[in-house]
Amino acid sequence: MTAHQPTSELSGCPDVRSQTDRQRAQQRLIKNDANDWVLLHHADVLAAAKDDKRFSSQVSRFLQVPNGLDGAEHTQFRTLIERYLTAEAITPFVADFERIAQELMVSLPMDTPIEAVSEIGAVFAVRAQSAWLGWPASLEPALLQWVKNNNNAAQQQDPILLRQVADDFDDIIRSIVRPRREAAPGSPLYNADDITSRLCRERIDGRLLSEEELVSILRNWTGGDLGSIALCVGVIMAFLAQHPEHAQRLAHADNQDVEQTLDEIIRLDNPFVSNRRITTCPVTVGEHTIAPHSRVYLNWTSANRDESVFGVDQFKPSAHAPHNLVYGAGKHVCPGRLLATWQLRITTQALLKACKDIRLAPNSPLVRERPPLGGYSHVWVLLS
Repeated sequence: MTAHQPTSELSGCPDVRSQTDRQRAQQRLIKNDANDWVLLHHADVLAAAKDDKRFSSQVSRFLQVPNGLDGAEHTQFRTLIERYLTAEAITPFVADFERIAQELMVSLPMDTPIEAVSEIGAVFAVRAQSAWLGWPASLEPALLQWVKNNNNAAQQQDPILLRQVADDFDDIIRSIVRPRREAAPGSPLYNADDITSRLCRERIDGRLLSEEELVSILRNWTGGDLGSIALCVGVIMAFLAQHPEHAQRLAHADNQDVEQTLDEIIRLDNPFVSNRRITTCPVTVGEHTIAPHSRVYLNWTSANRDESVFGVDQFKPSAHAPHNLVYGAGKHVCPGRLLATWQLRITTQALLKACKDIRLAPNSPLVRERPPLGGYSHVWVLLS
C-alpha cells in the first residue's frame, strides 16, 4: 500500500522530508550550513547509532543524562533510569493516561476547527507526563507556554534564546525537586511515592543524585517528550484525516496493531529529525573520511524514508517494524520508547472512540514545522 503525501500542505513552506529525499538520492552524506557531516542513508545512520566507540554522544558542554554520556557512566545512569520505564513500572499509570485522554477528547468541540498540535497533542502530553511524574496540575499553563517558547527557539536557532528557554525549564524542574530534597522527616513530601520523589532518593556510587543530575534526567523525560508527543499527535491526526480507511480499521484494532501502525505513520513523517555525535577517530563513510572530533548528524527522518529499505512511501507497519528508527538504535535508543508508544496509542484510541469522523478543516492548509523540527506546526481538523 502506498501512503500518499498530503495534498493540502502550505506551498513554499520547508519540508525536511522532501529536502532529505532529494539529497539522499544524490549523495550518501552531505555537509550542512555549519560544515557538519549529515548521514542520510539507513545503513550508515544505523551503523553510527550502534557504534558508540567511534561516534561519541558527549556533544554538549551541558550535562545531559543519560543521552549525553558514554561508556560505563552511560550504562550506570541508563540502568537506573530504565527501572522507571519498563512495562511493569508504567502499567500502574495506564489508567491515568486513559482517563486524561478520554476527558480531553470528550471536552473537544465537535464540527468546529481545532488545532491538533497545541490543543490536543500538547495538552495531553503535559497532563500525562505530570500525572506520571507526580507534578501538580497548576503547572500546566507554564508547561504549555514553555512548549511554544521551545519550538520558537528551536526554529530561530538563536543561542541566547535557546539558553533562556532551557534555563526557564530547569527553573520549573528545580521548583519541584528542591522541596522534595529539602523535606524534613515526617513531612508529606519526605516519603512521597511519586516518580519525582523516588528519583530524588536514588543513589549513584552510594551518593544521592545531585540537583544537576536530577534536573538533567527530568529535563530529558519531559522537555524533549512534551514537544515530541505534541508533534507526533499532529502527524497522526493529519494522516488519519487523509486516510479514513486507517482510522476506521484502528478503531477496532488491538493494541499491538495500533502501536505498529502509529510507528509507521511517524516513520514516514518523523518530527524528531536528527541526533548529534562526535567522532573519536577517523571514520570512513563511502568515499569520504570524517576527521576526528567532527560533528556528525544522524538524520533519522532521511534514514526512515530510505527507499532501499522501505520502498517509496510504502505503508507496511509489520514489515517495516524491524527497521524503524523512530526511537533511535543502539545503546542510546530512546529509553522512553515504551512510555511514548503507549501514550500515543492511548491518545489515538480515545480520539477514535470519541469521534466518528476526522477531517482536515477547510481553508486551513497543513503548515509544516521549520527545520530543525519535523512534522507540522499546525494541523487544523474538524471532529464529528
